[in-house]
Order: sequence, then C-alpha cells, then structure tokens
Amino acid sequence: MNIFRLAGDMSHVFSILVLLLRLRVAKNAQGISVRTHELYLLVFITRYLDLFTSFYSVYNTVMKILFLACTASIIYTIRFQEPIKTTYDKAQDSFLHWKFAVAPCVVIALITHFLGSGFAKFDIMELLWTFSIYLESVTILPQLIVLQRYKEVENLTGNYVFFMGAYRALYILNWIYRAHTEKGYKHHWVVYFCGVLQTLLYADFFYYYVKAKSKGAKLSLPTTS
Repeated sequence: MNIFRLAGDMSHVFSILVLLLRLRVAKNAQGISVRTHELYLLVFITRYLDLFTSFYSVYNTVMKILFLACTASIIYTIRFQEPIKTTYDKAQDSFLHWKFAVAPCVVIALITHFLGSGFAKFDIMELLWTFSIYLESVTILPQLIVLQRYKEVENLTGNYVFFMGAYRALYILNWIYRAHTEKGYKHHWVVYFCGVLQTLLYADFFYYYVKAKSKGAKLSLPTTS
C-alpha cells in the first residue's frame, strides 16, 4: 500500500467520523443528505460482497466493515433517531436518487458488462462491482444539491464534504503512482473515468471551501432558486 492509498482511506474515514460527530454535537440533520448515504450504502453492499468469498488482509476487511457499519449508522440516526429525525428536511433533500442515479447506473453497468464479457462469461459479482463503481461517481450529487439550497454551510458539514472529496482525489494520485511503480499494473478505464467524474463534481465546492478557509470566513455556496 502506498501513501496516497492510505491517505485516501483515512480521508474517507475522517469524513464519516466528522459527520457522526456533527450529528452528535449539533443534534440536527440540517444541510445533510441522507440520500447520499443511502447511495453509499448501496455502493458498499454491492462492492464488498467479496467479504463472504475472499480474504485479502485484516486492513482490507476492517475498512470494509467500518464503511458499511458507519454508513448504516448515519442513515439510521437521521431517519429514526430523535431529536435528529425531526430536523431532517425532506423537502430540501429531494433528489430522486433511485430514479436518476441507481436506475441509470444499473443500465450502464449491464451494457458495459455484457459488451466486455459477453453472455457466456456473465459474472454477477463482477456486474455488481461495476455497478458500484458507476454509482459511487454520482453519490455526492444529493448532498451537493442540498448544500446549494442553503445560504451558508455549517463548519463541520463543510469539513465532512471536503474530506469525502479529498478521498477520491487522493485515489487518483494512488492510481497514477501505481501505474508508474508497479510492473504489470492492470489499468481499469471505467474506474479512472468514474473517479475523475466524481472528483470533478466536487470542483465548485472545493473552490468555495478553500476560498472561505483562506479568508477565515463561513463557507457560502451559490444558492439555487
């Protein structure tokens, strides 16, 4: 494992811990999209089915279980735990994630899987993994939409989103590093494309986040009407 992979994983873990801290301290879910985390939970479930079939390392297993458990905990806290439950604004978190994120990714995954492998080599695990890659590239959309509907972004919420975006940006550096240092490194262009797309979705947020931090000001995003 290289430093970029480790930093990416730690950034991802830190973003989740920041959000859990934010929910516990503030006791409200204003500005948080539970739909983003429902998408992430689906990503992790479909990607980490190999927990039941393969063992790679203790680190790998622990991280997968941690992501699954923490994401499920976030969803449960926002959906069912008082007083946080009553502060969750469904009207703001209105992106139709099943219709405009999950369904298209299912179709694209089916098409690319059969084009690449054919019907004779159909592999349900490979199909679900491919679906998870496509879906992860757009999981942050509901959260970004919610943030743009508020004039100001609470500090811990902004930090959580920043570290979530940093995780994928660091993974891009990990891929570049591995491609230049590992002999026989297998390139996966779907992963590259989705990773770059996912990072680009954060570009506008990164700009305003860095701008606000450099001035010591509260983070504000352009609002949508």
